[in-house]
Amino acid sequence: MATQMAVNSGASLWGPLKELWEAVEGAIWRRQPESVYLLDLQLKKHKPSFLTLFKNPMKSAEQREKVRKASTEGIAVQGQQGVRLLPEQLISEAFILSDLFDLGELAALELLLAGEHQQPHFPGLTRGLVAVLLYWDGKRCVANSLRSLIQSRHGKTFTLDLSPELVNLTMRFTDELMAQGLTKQILNLLSDISVTREFERLQKERGLGNEKHRKEVSDLIKECRQSLAECLFAWTCQSPLSKEDTLTLIGHLETVTAEADGSLDSVNLALVMALLYCLDVSFLEQGTEDREGIHALPLLTEKQYVAAVHSRLVEGQAWKLPGLQAVVQLAWALSLRAVSQLPQGAALVEFTEADEALADQALLGGVFLFLTEGILGSDGFSQEEFYTRRLHSLITDFLALMPMKVKQLRNRADEDARLIHMALQMGSEPPSSLRKDLDHLMILIGEFYSKDPFELELALEFWCPSESLQHTSLTGSFLGVPLQRPPHKQVVLSKFVRQMGDLLPATLYIPYLRMLKGLANGSQCSHYCFSLLKTNGAPHENRQAGVSGSVVSWEHFFHSLMLYHENLRRDVPSADSMQYRHPPIRGITQRELEGLTAFLQLLTTIITWSENARLALCEHPQWTPVVVMLGLLQCSVQPVLKAQILHALAAFGKSPEIAASLWQSLEYTQILQTVKVPGQRQAAGIEVELNEIESSCEEYPLTRAFCHLISTLVESALPVNLGAGLRAPGFQPYLDFLRDSVFLAFPTRAYRRPAEKWEVAEAVLEVFHKLLRVYEPQPADFLQEMVELQGEQMPAHKPPGHSLMFHLLNDSPAISLCLSLLEEGACQLDTYAPFPGKKQLESAVLHCLCLLELALQKEVTFMDLLRESQTSLLVSPVEQLLQGVSARSRQADHITNIARYLYHSSSNPDAAFQSAKILRRIARYPNIQSRLVGDFTHDQAVSKKLMAGFVECLDSEEAQEGVAADDSDPEKRVARIHHETKIHILNLLITSLELKGPNLGLYLLGYEVKKPVSSTNLQDPGVLGCPRSCLHAILSLLQRGSEWRTGPVLTKQAPQLAELCYQVIYQLCACPDTSGPTMRYLRTSQDFLFSHLQHLPFIVPENEIAALSQMSWLMKTAAIELRVTSLNRQRSHTQRLLNLLLDDQPHTLHADGETGMEEESRSVSGFLHFGTVSKVRRRLLSVLDAIDFSQEAPELLQLDFFERAQIEQVITNCEHVNEQGHTVCNVKLLHRVLVAEINALQGMAAIGQRPLLLEEVNSILQQVVERNRVRCSLNAKRHALQSWRSLVETILTACPSELIPADQRQLIIRDLLLDLHDKVGKLMRRKMLLNEEQHVICFSLSSRCYQKMLSRGQGHRVLIWVNEFHHVRGGGFQRLRAHLYGALLYYLQIAQKPEEPETLQTGNSMWERLTAPEDCFSKLQRENLAIIESYGTALMEVVCRDACDGHEIGRMLALAVLDRVLSIDRQCQWLVYLCNSGYLRVLVESLRQDDAALQTLLTPQPPLLKPLYIYESKMALLTRVAKTAQGAMELLRCGLIGQLVECQVFHMLPQNDALRVFGQRDPSGFIPSPLERYRQILLPTLRLMQVILTSTTTQHQQGAAQVLQWLIVHSDVIQSILHDQDMSMGALQELSLLTAIISKTALPGALEMGQEVNSAALMELQGHIGRFQRQGLSLLVRLVGTDRARYLKQIEETVSPGDLAEKREEMEVAMQQICANIMEYCQTLLLQSSAEAQFSLCLFSPSASEPADVAVPSARVPSLGLVLLLLKNSTTDFFRYHDSHRQSLNKLERVEQLPPEELKELCQVLVSGSGGVEKIPSVQRNVLAKRRLVQLVNNRAKLLALCSYIIETCLFVIWRHLEFYLLYCTPTDPKDSLLPAQSVLGCFCMRDSFIAFCVDPSGSRGLSVSRVSQQDLEQLQSDVANSFNEPLQRKLLEVEGLYSKTRSRHTFIQALTRRIRVMLRIRRSKCK
Repeated sequence: MATQMAVNSGASLWGPLKELWEAVEGAIWRRQPESVYLLDLQLKKHKPSFLTLFKNPMKSAEQREKVRKASTEGIAVQGQQGVRLLPEQLISEAFILSDLFDLGELAALELLLAGEHQQPHFPGLTRGLVAVLLYWDGKRCVANSLRSLIQSRHGKTFTLDLSPELVNLTMRFTDELMAQGLTKQILNLLSDISVTREFERLQKERGLGNEKHRKEVSDLIKECRQSLAECLFAWTCQSPLSKEDTLTLIGHLETVTAEADGSLDSVNLALVMALLYCLDVSFLEQGTEDREGIHALPLLTEKQYVAAVHSRLVEGQAWKLPGLQAVVQLAWALSLRAVSQLPQGAALVEFTEADEALADQALLGGVFLFLTEGILGSDGFSQEEFYTRRLHSLITDFLALMPMKVKQLRNRADEDARLIHMALQMGSEPPSSLRKDLDHLMILIGEFYSKDPFELELALEFWCPSESLQHTSLTGSFLGVPLQRPPHKQVVLSKFVRQMGDLLPATLYIPYLRMLKGLANGSQCSHYCFSLLKTNGAPHENRQAGVSGSVVSWEHFFHSLMLYHENLRRDVPSADSMQYRHPPIRGITQRELEGLTAFLQLLTTIITWSENARLALCEHPQWTPVVVMLGLLQCSVQPVLKAQILHALAAFGKSPEIAASLWQSLEYTQILQTVKVPGQRQAAGIEVELNEIESSCEEYPLTRAFCHLISTLVESALPVNLGAGLRAPGFQPYLDFLRDSVFLAFPTRAYRRPAEKWEVAEAVLEVFHKLLRVYEPQPADFLQEMVELQGEQMPAHKPPGHSLMFHLLNDSPAISLCLSLLEEGACQLDTYAPFPGKKQLESAVLHCLCLLELALQKEVTFMDLLRESQTSLLVSPVEQLLQGVSARSRQADHITNIARYLYHSSSNPDAAFQSAKILRRIARYPNIQSRLVGDFTHDQAVSKKLMAGFVECLDSEEAQEGVAADDSDPEKRVARIHHETKIHILNLLITSLELKGPNLGLYLLGYEVKKPVSSTNLQDPGVLGCPRSCLHAILSLLQRGSEWRTGPVLTKQAPQLAELCYQVIYQLCACPDTSGPTMRYLRTSQDFLFSHLQHLPFIVPENEIAALSQMSWLMKTAAIELRVTSLNRQRSHTQRLLNLLLDDQPHTLHADGETGMEEESRSVSGFLHFGTVSKVRRRLLSVLDAIDFSQEAPELLQLDFFERAQIEQVITNCEHVNEQGHTVCNVKLLHRVLVAEINALQGMAAIGQRPLLLEEVNSILQQVVERNRVRCSLNAKRHALQSWRSLVETILTACPSELIPADQRQLIIRDLLLDLHDKVGKLMRRKMLLNEEQHVICFSLSSRCYQKMLSRGQGHRVLIWVNEFHHVRGGGFQRLRAHLYGALLYYLQIAQKPEEPETLQTGNSMWERLTAPEDCFSKLQRENLAIIESYGTALMEVVCRDACDGHEIGRMLALAVLDRVLSIDRQCQWLVYLCNSGYLRVLVESLRQDDAALQTLLTPQPPLLKPLYIYESKMALLTRVAKTAQGAMELLRCGLIGQLVECQVFHMLPQNDALRVFGQRDPSGFIPSPLERYRQILLPTLRLMQVILTSTTTQHQQGAAQVLQWLIVHSDVIQSILHDQDMSMGALQELSLLTAIISKTALPGALEMGQEVNSAALMELQGHIGRFQRQGLSLLVRLVGTDRARYLKQIEETVSPGDLAEKREEMEVAMQQICANIMEYCQTLLLQSSAEAQFSLCLFSPSASEPADVAVPSARVPSLGLVLLLLKNSTTDFFRYHDSHRQSLNKLERVEQLPPEELKELCQVLVSGSGGVEKIPSVQRNVLAKRRLVQLVNNRAKLLALCSYIIETCLFVIWRHLEFYLLYCTPTDPKDSLLPAQSVLGCFCMRDSFIAFCVDPSGSRGLSVSRVSQQDLEQLQSDVANSFNEPLQRKLLEVEGLYSKTRSRHTFIQALTRRIRVMLRIRRSKCK
C-alpha cells in the first residue's frame, strides 16, 4: 500500500506526458531511429490518458489523509529511500491545487513537487504558479500528441511520408480512440474549457502570477483547445466522421458565436473546417488512384448518413450564427451537386434535387459576406494551408457546379443597378431590399486570393490562356500536372472572370476591380490579368470612331486618369496662395475616389508582381502613367488618393530602369520641395501636406506612402547626382525631411488611429535602415567637396549613410529618439497585452536595433577614416553613447533596455536576434564590461529578468541549424533566427571570457562578480538558491542525448552550436579563476567529460569542420581535467578517464549508459594486455581515424575576361580574419568589387558581354567559397590534431606513472606512434598533397612521445621511418623539418645514459673497463648511429644546410641534431664531412655576421632574442666539435679565434647600473637584463676557448697564443670583469671561465712562440700578462676569508627561498673553481719559471701570518699566509662536503624510507610553485627525490675534487716558496743596505715588486733578495710552523686517505706535507 501511495517526483500529470510528447515528436516529426518501438511502448502506457481525455485523477479521502499526515509521518517518494517529511505550507498548497483543478491530492502534491524542481526554469514564480503551468503543459502534451497521431494517418488529403509500420500503428490506435467516442469528448472539452472561466478560478485561488505567467497560462489553455479542435480537423481531412460524430459536430457549431469583430476564433474555425472537409467530395474529381476513399465515404455509401445530415441542415433550428449556417448549407449543397454527377448519386436523388433550394437558402443567409468577415477575418485562417485549399474548393465548386446560380446573381445585380440608377435620376433613395450577393462574392474572391501566405497561387485556376504560350508554366495546370488542354473547371472559372467584366454595371465596378486585384496576386496571375486588361480596351482612335471599349481596361483607366489630370491641373494653386488650407471639394466625387483607389490598387498589385507589366506600361507612349500620376500629386486631391498614387509609383520603382527616371521626375515635380524659389514666401509640396492637412486630420496616409516610395527607390537605385544643376546634388533634402519632419516629430503628433503612430515610425525607420545597410564609409566621404551652382560655390552633400552615421555617433535627437523608442517598446512588450499597432511597434523597434547594430559594425572604419582625413567633426562611439542617461528613467539603462528584448525571444525573435548582435559587438570593448555587469546587477529584479532572457534564448527548442536563409517558410525562418541568436550569445560569452573580470560572461554563466571568481560555488539550478544560468543552459544543450548510444544530439543537429558550447566549457576550464569551480561542478554534478568522451569520435558527414572543432575543444578540456585530477591526486577520476581513452578491450554499457562496476574497478594494467584475442580500437586512435590527413586543393581559376594575377590580388585584398580566427576571403566584398568593375565598363561590347562577365564573376565567387572551405577545413584539422596531441602529451607526462606502468606505457606509445606514422606514410606513398600543419603536428607529437619512451624495442623502426621521411622531404617545409629535428633529438636522447651518483669508490681497472660487456645505452647509441650513417651524405647535407641557413628555429634544432650526432659519432665521420664540405668554415665565419645582431641585443629596450638563441646553439655545436683534438685543430685552422677577436660585441659590457638591471622591469621575467644578455654572449665563448685549450694539448702553444690574443684585444673588458665587485652567480661564472683561460694562456711561455715580435710589442705583451697575473692573485684575496661568507649571505638575500639551495650550491662550486684555477695558475708559473726551487720565482711575500682583513688592495703583493689560509679553509670545506656527500648517499640508498617532510624538501627544488609538491603522487615524489639526491651527491663529489686539487696546489706553492725563502734566499741586513730604510720596509708595497720580477726576462733576482731581511725569514718560519701544525697535517693526511687514494695522485699530499715539515725543521736547526 505504501508503494501505491508513493508520489512521483516528476508529476504523473506532467513528466510522463512530456515523455509521451517527446516520443510522438521523435517518431512522427523528427523520424528518429528506433522511435516506432518507443512510441508503441508509450501509447500502450498512456492509452488511458487518451481514452479519458483530460480527465484528472479523482479525489479520495484516503489520499487526502495521507497527504495531511505527510508533515509528521512523511510520505514515500518514488526513486528515493525512506519517507520524506513535507512542510505544512506545501500540504496546504496541494489541497488548494486539488480543489482548484478537481484532481487527486497525490497528483496535486506531485505537481507541486515537480513545480519546486522546475522552479529555476521559471524565475520569479513560486512553486504553485509553476505547478499551474505544468498542469496545463501536461494537457498540452496530450492534446499535441493526439493531434500528431491523427495527422500521421493515411487519408485523402495529405501524407507525411512515414513508414508503413508507423502509419499502421497510429491508424489502429486512433481508430480505437474514435470508436470510443473521441469526437464527443473533444467537443465537450471545448465547451467546458474556457480561458475566461479558468482565469476566474485561478484568480480566485491566487493561481495567477505576473503578466508573463498570465500570458503563458493563457497560451497553454488556448493551445490545448486549438490542438483538440485540430484533432477533429486533421481527422476529417483524412477520413470522414461517422453519422453520429458528424451530427454531434453540427450540433456543436449551432451554438457557436462570433468574436466582437464578427470573425470566428481559431478553435471554432478549425471545427468549421473540419465539418467542411467532412462534407467534401471534391477530392474524387482529382483522379486519385486510391479508390478505397469512395467506398469509405458515408456520403456515397450510407443513405442514412445523407438523410440525417440533410434533415439537420434543412429542417433544423436556426443557428446562433446564420452566416455560419449558410456556409455549411452551401457546402452541403455543393456536395449534393457533386454527388449527383457521380454514378453513386442515383440512389440519393431525393436529396440531390434539393441542392438549388439549399444554395438559395445559403445565399439568403449571406454566405459570401460571412465567409469574408467570419472566416477570412479570423486570425487563424492564414496559418493553415488546408483551410485555404478547402475555401478555394468551396468557391470554385460554386462557380463551376452552379453556373445558373451565378447567372442569376449577375442578372439580379444588373436589375439592382438599373433600380439604383433610376432612383438617382429621380432623386429618390434606392430600395432598401436590394441584395448584394454578387458584390459579396467578388469581394470574397478578391480578399481570399489577395493573400497567399503559402505561395500556392490557387488563383491560376481562374485564368485560362486564350492563345498558345511557349512557356509551359503558363499553359495552366491542375494540381501541379501540366495539361495540353485546360480542365473544364478552369475554363468555366476563366469564363466567369471575363463575363463578369462585360457590360459591367457601375455598382459592380469596384467589387470587380477588387476581385481582379485578388486574382492578380502572383507572378503568373498578374501576367494573365495584365493581358486581360490589355485586350479589353479599344484604341483611342477606334473609340473616336464609335467603337466602345470595356470600362475595365488599361485604355479606359489611363485615359480617365489623364482627363482627371487635365481638369484638376487648372485648379493647381500658386505657391503663395493658401489653397492647401482649403482644398477644393469639387473635382473628384467620393464614388470616383473609391473607383480610382480600386484601380490604383489593382495597378499596384499587377506591376508589383510582373516586371514585364511595369516596363510595358511605363514605356507606353500614350498612357505615360508615371507622368500622369506625378501630375495628379501636384493637384488638389484627397491625401488618400495621393497615398495610393505613391504606392503605385513605388511599385513602378521596383525596376531599376524606372527608378532612376522616377528620381529625376520626383526632383522635377518637387513633390518634396528641395529647391527654394526666389521670392517664395511659403514652402510647398508634401511637407505642407504633412504639417497642414494630415496633422489637422490626425491621419497620415500620404506620409506613410511617401516613406514607402522612398524606401523602394533607395533599394532599387539612388543616383548620386540627384538634383544637379538646381541645387547641391544628393539625397540630403529627402533625408532631412524624413528625419526632421517625420521621424523626430512623430511622437508629438496626434493620431486618430493609435496604430498609425507606429506605422509612421516603422515606415521612416525602414528607409533609414536601408540607407545605412548599403553604406560603406569611403575616404572621399570625409573630404569637403564644393560644387558650382549659379556661379556660387556650395558645399556638396554627403552620402545619406554618412549623415546617418554622423547622427548616430553623436548625442543627437535621432539616436535619443531611437533609444527612447527601444525603451518604450520594451515597456510595452513587458505588459504582454495586445494593443493597436503592436506589430508595427515591434517592426519599428527592430529597425532601431538594426540601425544601432549597423552603426556599431561600421563605426570603426568610419572613425578611422575620420581621423585620417583630419576633418573637424566630433563623434563618439556608439558604445559610449549607449552608456548615457535615459531622459525617461533618469538612469543609464540603454544597454539594459536592449538586453530586455532577449526576454521576449519567443514572441519577438527578430528583436532578440538583433539585441544579441548588439551586445556581442559591445562586449568586445574591455572598458565597458565592468560597467555592463554593474548595470545588469544594479536592480535585482532586472538582473533576474535579464538572466532569464539569455537563458531562455539558449533553451529555445525552436532553433534549427542548417536552414537556408529563405524567408518563404515562416517556421524555418524563425528556427534559423533562434539558432543564430544562440550563436551570438555564445560568441558574446566567448568574447567576454577572454577579457579581464568582472565581465559579462562571468555574470551570465553564474560566477561571482562582486567577490573573487575562484570563490564561486556552482550548484544545480535551485540548489542553495542558485538561479539557472547560461552555463546550465549550455550543459543542458550538450547533455541532451549523451546517455543514449547515439551520443549528444546537439553534435549532429546543430554542429556549429555544439562547437561553441564546447568552446565555452573549455574557456571556463582553462581560465585560472574559473577552472576550479567549473571543473569541480562538471566532475561532481554532471559527470560531463566522461559522458561525452565515451561518444568520441563525433561523425557528422555533412559538417566535418564543426565535428572536428567539437572534438578539439572537448579533448583540450579533457587534457586539463587529467592534469588537474592528477595534481590533486584524484586517482579514481583520472583512472576512469584513462580507461575510457586507452582501453583496447571491449566492454558493454548498461541501458542507462553507465559502465558496470567491474569497469570502474579495473585498472589500466588490466586492459592493456596484448595477449587477449578480441580487442577494440583505442578511443584515442579512433579520434585520429576521424581526422582525414588528405586535403583536396581547389582547382586553379580558368578565366576568359579577367586577368588571373589581378583577380588573385583582389582576392588577397578582400581577405580578413573571421570569428574563428581563420583567414578567409570576404565573398560579399569581393562580389561588390567585381560587379563595380563590370559596371565601370563602357561601350556596346561591354554591354553585350555583360552576361558572360557576370557568369565568370559567379565562377570566381564559387571558387573563392571553395577556397574558404578548404582553409577552414585545414584549420579545423590542425586544431583537432593539436588538441589530440595535447591530450596524448598530458596522458604521457602529467598523469601519475603508477596508473600506467612503464612497460605498458611503452605499448601505448608504440601504438600511437606507429599508427600516426603509418597514416602519414600511406599518404606519402600515394603522393597526395598533405598540409604542412599535419606533418608539423605529427612529428611534434612524435618528439613528445620519444621523450617519454623508456624501452627501445620498436624504436629503430620509428627512427628509420623518420629519417626516411626526412631524407625524402629534405627540400620540404622548414617547419616540418624543424619538428623532424625535434623528433630525432628526443629519440636520440633515449640512448643518453642517465646521470649516476659519484660514490667515490675505487674504480675498475682499465682492463676491466675495456673487457666489460656493452651496456644497453651504448648499444642503442651504436645502432642509432649505424642507422643514421646508412643514409650517407644526403642526410648530412640536409642537416648541415639547415644548420647554416633557414628559419631560426630550424637552424637551432639542426645545430642541436649535429651536436647530438657528433657526441655519439666515435669515428668522426660527421665531423669529417662537416670539415671537408666547408660547412664548419661557414659556421665559423658566420660569427662575424652575428656580431651586429648581437650588438643590438645589448640596447636597453627588450629586443628580439632570436640572434642570441642561434648564437648559443652555434657555440654549443662548436664546443662539441672542439672536444676532440681533430675538431679543435679544424676550428683553429678555420680562424675561429680570429673571428672572435674581430667581434665588437665583447667590448659592450654594460657599465651603467640602470642598464644592468633593466630586464628586471619585464613583468614576465622572460627577457633578461642587458647584463644577463651580455653574459649569455660571453660565457659560451669562454667555454669554447677553454675546451679548445684543453683539446689542443700537443699543439697547445698555437691555441694558447690565439686565445691570449683575444684576451689582450679585449683586455679592458677582461680587467673590468676581474675588478668587478659584483659576486653574483653570473659574475662568478665569468670569473671561473676567465681564470681557467688565463691560467692556460697568460704564461711566460707565451712569449716564446717562435714568431718575431719587436721589442715594443713584446713589452706591451709583457704588460698585459703581468696585469692578468696581478688581477688573478688579487681575485684570490677576495675569495678567501670573510668575504666568501658575505657573498653567500648576499645570494641568500636576493634569491627566492625555493631556489636558494640550488643557487648556493652553484656559487660554492664557482668560487671553489675560481680558487682552483688561480692556484693552478700559480703552480704553472712556478713550474715554468724553473724546474728547481733555487731559480724559481716567488708569487707571495715571505709572510705567513693571517691578516685580519685579507682583502688587501690589489697593488700589494699577497702574502704566503693567504695560501695557508686557503689551505685551511679548503681542508675544512673538504670534510664538510665529505660528510654531506656521505649523508646524501645514505639517503639515496634508502629513499623509500625517508620521511615525507624530507622528501618534500628534496622535491621543492625541482618543482616550481608553492603548492606543487603536495599535488605530486608519492611514486613521482620518490623519483624526484632520487634525482635531487643524485644531484647533491655529484655536486658534493665535484666540490670534493676541487677542494682536493686546491689542497694539493696550495701545498706545492707553500713548499716551493718555503724552499726558496728558507734555503736559497740570502737575506739583506737593513743596516748594510745602500737604500733608505723606508725603501726596504716598503718594498712589498711597490707595484713592481714580486709580480714584476716574475716576468723579468733577465732572470736577475738581486732586487728580490735585497728586499727580504733575516727577520722576515725567521718570522716566516715561525708563522708557518705555527699554522702548519700537527692537527692540520693530520687532516691533510686524512684527506688523502679519504679521497686521493682512489686517484692517480696517491701519497702526493703526504710527500708535500713531509717535505714542508722537513723544511721547517732544517731551517730551524740552522738557526740554532
